[in-house]
Amino acid sequence: MKRIKHALATILVLLSLLWLWADPLTLEGGSFFAVRSIAVHYSGVLAMGVMSIAMILALRPVALEPLLGGMDKAYRLHKWLGIAGLSISGLHWLWAQGPKWAVGWGLLERPQRGPRPEQTVELFRFFQEQRGLAETIGEWAFYAFIVLAAIALIKRFPYRRFFQTHRVMAAVYLALVLHGVVLLPFAYWSTPLGGVMALLMAAGSYAAVLSLTGRIGRSHRALGTVERVMQHPGNQVLEVALQIDSSWPGHQTGQFAFVTFDEREGPHPFTISSAWQGDGHMTFLIKPLGDYTRSLPATLRAGDPVRVEGPYGRFDFTGTQAHQIWVAGGIGITPFIARLQALAAQGGDKPVDLFYSTAAPDEGFIARLRELAAQARVKLHVLVTAHDGRLDAERICRSVPAWAQAGVWFCGPAGFGNTLREALGARGLAPERFHQELFEMR
Repeated sequence: MKRIKHALATILVLLSLLWLWADPLTLEGGSFFAVRSIAVHYSGVLAMGVMSIAMILALRPVALEPLLGGMDKAYRLHKWLGIAGLSISGLHWLWAQGPKWAVGWGLLERPQRGPRPEQTVELFRFFQEQRGLAETIGEWAFYAFIVLAAIALIKRFPYRRFFQTHRVMAAVYLALVLHGVVLLPFAYWSTPLGGVMALLMAAGSYAAVLSLTGRIGRSHRALGTVERVMQHPGNQVLEVALQIDSSWPGHQTGQFAFVTFDEREGPHPFTISSAWQGDGHMTFLIKPLGDYTRSLPATLRAGDPVRVEGPYGRFDFTGTQAHQIWVAGGIGITPFIARLQALAAQGGDKPVDLFYSTAAPDEGFIARLRELAAQARVKLHVLVTAHDGRLDAERICRSVPAWAQAGVWFCGPAGFGNTLREALGARGLAPERFHQELFEMR
């Protein structure tokens, strides 16, 4: 999370510094409308900048994964950039509309304005003539942005509604680009800010077009068929084995993919629970966490077509520590199963303790996990919540005397992971040695 916070803060600071360079603070006698002008321009630059970067991240750029720590972190940054864009856009709208209301209510007096300087640049003259239209487009696009952001952030809306409506966000963004290009002060374009904003809006517009045409991630897609579907009744996990029939670059253990079983539903992200053997076989363990995933046992059949996009993520088990501790909560066992398979086939060079905490044990599933852990020479600790209580930092430290020299890899509920991170940190574990996948795409 620190890397995401730093990235967001860096973006806001850099945009602010570029804006200050382009528009030094001059309040023209300190009038309210001079302050309003500055606030409108500054908030507009920030809002357009963060929304453009959020749009670029929607492309799922693999090249940025090392910088951000994985695609899960990139999506979390995308989410917070969207929230920041919505918040700043709200302030921008209030600064633009509020004084107009105050003038209409007789609370403020509109300042006297002389004639605008005549524009000698034909393009800027055209922009000046379109200001009223651009303001109207921006206002209505902002209202649409509010509605679409609410659907994205309120998780009571089904995922398919989020998927269907989120693509419309690209069209809203293009409307806001039009608004921004026309209304950005002409003097900004000759400064570094103008170059950066032009680059961001051009890249964001390209991403928006790819989104609207359904081409995001196309170069990372592979087609296949469902080979086997097996339900584990004890923990309600659905095991889905695929046979990839087209080109797949292979994946590392711990990575995830976007899987489309139904084009109407769209792609869902699932962690890959099998090591890549080069034979086209791939397995996913799917927990019924929503309406769609709950329906899969009744609707998914062997032979069904499937599309897989990826691989993404950097939950890669690398590290210089001499010992590793893996902690899985519920369906968070998925990436560890893939890693166990890889270690069973290739061997490992360091001791590993795997803690699997579950509230819904499936005896057959756990038996297979024990067998796989034995083959991989990994020490397995299975804790069933009803019998063994909740897993905490004290139990981990007691079970692994060398925990202070270990790297910790966690996958499971976010609250569980955050609590564990804080407790181990309080005991002296360095933050960079706790690796947690932020597996939430909305």
